[in-house]
Amino acid sequence: MRASSYLLIKGQTPYCTTLIGSSKFYKGIHHVKQHPITGFRRNIQTNSYEVANGSYIPTLQTEDKNNKEKPSRKLEAIGAFQKLPMVMPSIDIIGSALRKARRVSPTKGIVNAAKREKNKGAKQLDALMKELAVPLRTYVENFPKKTYLHPYERSLIELTLGDGYYEMVLGKVDALRKKLVSVGKEHASLCAQSSSKREAEERLSQGIQKVEDIFAQEGKVVDDLMGIAKTLRAMPVINLETPTLCLVGAPNVGKSSLVRVLSTGKPEVCNYPFTTRGILIGHIVLNYQKFQVTDTPGLLKRQYEDRNNLEKLTLAALSHLPTAILYVHDLSGECGTSPADQFTIYKEIRETFTEHLWLDIVSKSDLLGKAPVIYATEDADPEQLELMKYRKSGPNGALHVSVKTEQGLHELKCRVHELLNLQMAKINGGSKNQEK
Repeated sequence: MRASSYLLIKGQTPYCTTLIGSSKFYKGIHHVKQHPITGFRRNIQTNSYEVANGSYIPTLQTEDKNNKEKPSRKLEAIGAFQKLPMVMPSIDIIGSALRKARRVSPTKGIVNAAKREKNKGAKQLDALMKELAVPLRTYVENFPKKTYLHPYERSLIELTLGDGYYEMVLGKVDALRKKLVSVGKEHASLCAQSSSKREAEERLSQGIQKVEDIFAQEGKVVDDLMGIAKTLRAMPVINLETPTLCLVGAPNVGKSSLVRVLSTGKPEVCNYPFTTRGILIGHIVLNYQKFQVTDTPGLLKRQYEDRNNLEKLTLAALSHLPTAILYVHDLSGECGTSPADQFTIYKEIRETFTEHLWLDIVSKSDLLGKAPVIYATEDADPEQLELMKYRKSGPNGALHVSVKTEQGLHELKCRVHELLNLQMAKINGGSKNQEK
């Protein structure tokens, strides 16, 4: 991430002095076929990661002692996508391989013309095969296996590319490499067995044509891998040791506007649902401490299996990252999701992620009119009464803010600072427990 240029904005007290800069952000999650995951939150952890006081700490993968194939590497920390190798376009790979192969000369000292041509042909075909196989092998070896990735990044791969697509493309690249090696060796051997100079020339030409045809038919998979690398490399990197505030809520409730107020993140702000098409990362600097802020796609009232991949991305962030939650409610009726539906979504998320630190915000407070008086009667439905209270002022203790009028923004920054300091203590406590 590029270094930010900072603008110092002073609050009413030194405690809330905020340092805000600029930052790049990722957007562009593809909408792909949904792949439901049963028991999302409870089953999302693997035995390769331990939970210590809400912090997700990588551990070495262990296997049965009787298993001869023991892993020789650690699980990747978040940031593995930035280490992906640069993938060349398929047309560049074949073009470079052909040029280098044709420059290969026969072994010096061969006087007989037929033998010299056989030697040159065999060497050129062998060189062509190697020039194609080596980069393909490098790609397969240097793209990380999903089992070694942090669970959050595994979720990013599945929800961004589609479940199984990553492995399928790598498998096809490796299959292409094996086919090219087999064909290259076969035709190099045939060329070496030629009985005349003319036959050697013909077999060289046939071998090169055969390799070119295979690459033309199946080389597109290399371009697919290049697209995967470009998409994954653009993913935002989250530091697990830095306290993170995750903004959650229904679509169009004002999360992105609050991210712009609180951090260096500059998300697109429009008056329609699902403006946020991925996880946006911004940063807050408070009293010389650096924190992270994530804007997430909005959640709708529906079952997990019916959610789109953008919604599942939000749930993946909450499930796999040690975050504090800033839950945003819009009771003005402007966002397109009714307060009743927002209340249902809120209760589901609140009950699911009970271990997270939490702060409730009612946004767009400048648009709220006077709410009707609520009368509690003995025979009132408790759930209906709870909903009526929610429609009036949101959850108990919710802070009312307005980006337009700046109402409550100073207090919001102070409350966020307190929340992130608590998250810092939680992360540090988890790390110490892990060391013990």
